[in-house]
Amino acid sequence: MKRREFVKCTALGGLTLATGIQVAAKNSAATDVFPIRIDPKPQFGLSPWLYMQFMEPLGVTDSSVEASWDHSRQCWKPGLIEATKELAPGMVRWGGLLSAYYRWKEAVGPRNRRIPMYNICWGGIETNQIGTAEFVDFCKLVGADPLVCVNFESEGDPSFLKTPMGDDRCGNAQEAAEWVDYCNNPDNRLRKEHGFPDPLRIEVWQIGNETSYSRNRRFDRDTAVRKTVEFADAMRKVDPTIKLIAWGENDRSKAMIDSLGDKIDYIAFHHMFDPGPPVRDNDYRKDPAQTWEVMINAFKIHQKKIEQMRDEMAPYKKPLAMTECHLAVPGRNRCEVLSSWAAGCCYARMANVHERNGDLLKIATLADFCGTRWQVNAVMIPVPSGRPYLMPVAKVMALYRKYSGKEYIQTASASDVLDITGSRTDNVFYLHIVNTSRSQAIPVGFQIDGMKIVSAKVFEISEDPEYEIISAESDRLQTKEKSVTENSSYIVPPASVSAVQLITADVLSS
Repeated sequence: MKRREFVKCTALGGLTLATGIQVAAKNSAATDVFPIRIDPKPQFGLSPWLYMQFMEPLGVTDSSVEASWDHSRQCWKPGLIEATKELAPGMVRWGGLLSAYYRWKEAVGPRNRRIPMYNICWGGIETNQIGTAEFVDFCKLVGADPLVCVNFESEGDPSFLKTPMGDDRCGNAQEAAEWVDYCNNPDNRLRKEHGFPDPLRIEVWQIGNETSYSRNRRFDRDTAVRKTVEFADAMRKVDPTIKLIAWGENDRSKAMIDSLGDKIDYIAFHHMFDPGPPVRDNDYRKDPAQTWEVMINAFKIHQKKIEQMRDEMAPYKKPLAMTECHLAVPGRNRCEVLSSWAAGCCYARMANVHERNGDLLKIATLADFCGTRWQVNAVMIPVPSGRPYLMPVAKVMALYRKYSGKEYIQTASASDVLDITGSRTDNVFYLHIVNTSRSQAIPVGFQIDGMKIVSAKVFEISEDPEYEIISAESDRLQTKEKSVTENSSYIVPPASVSAVQLITADVLSS
């Protein structure tokens, strides 16, 4: 069975493993327990960066950075740090559309000398009190690796080249290389003058945020490739050890790889999409059943996008980096449906798609990182006061991040309503289970081929799909821990996301 066929057959639970394991249609016993069969053989490594978060100063639109910073004490707000530690992202990205007019030197050094910037895309003024050093400090505080998107000559977009006041916002290859040197060179004089004797160390850098979008205004393919070569050469000359991400969407991946080869390490793409009515414009509350069907099947759109990128990468096997991704639904306060648990289950299915494609997909996210208003955020920051809280997408990402193995393994179940993925680290196995039914509970049992399970625990989030989280104080999306005794079944609640941890008596050689 080809990998593409396996991915498709297992998207809804699957009946047969690629290894040939057969699963009965249904246990004939009175308990009607559905066995989940696990092939312990590792298939490929899973990257810790599959649970990346994306931070971008969004000005008056969402105040994602300014609301995160305590200006009175010149530090990150403790509540945000606490919430982010719970989220536990493997990586945090700095940049986005902002990177097309962000000049990094304005946001380093003494605070009273930093230069505020007009936020061209999102409106308002950014104080630049949060810059490179503060961002790296944030990543250290929450245990995440930093990823920075550099100013790629304003993506070639005239609207980003200058502010209405005439300020030059275009950053060239030399400026990007100087940023790498500032962060990574142990002897960088400017960084030391700013009070940082040790390197800030940023390993992964992205060249170009979305250069193939707005085609008539941004770089054409050949120009983008030529300039990516220029940036990559300049940045690698400063530090040959860095990892570089090049933009490759809209049929640019082949040209990028053909021209740059090993000069780049990942090909980037983004995916923000609307799953369709009735979730638009806050109509989702009118028909919860239909909303559930749309949300729980939205993963198919996402899977198609990733399959497209896989096809483009097939001759090269170059790793993929999906550095932005979330549902984008019209509506007041942008996508209110995303505060519902139905959205949490939807995102869990998308996360399962990421895991199934983890042989090539090495960097991925499912949300913008934090903010005050947009529901696409993983963490919401109530203003002017209040305790930050995790949105449903963040609850799922935190659960998966905490209970995931280092290597992907194949699973199979006879149930057509369970979406299951598996992973392992040594003799500890993990399953991620989404019950796609709003009303049906599914009893399951666990079987690992050739291995004895000595301990089983379940970490479960289940709630009415219509439930919407609006504050930390009213948060009902709590993870429940359940023990499963040997030979007993676990009843998977309807509309639930579960992480199962299975420990075996021995370790199968990989």
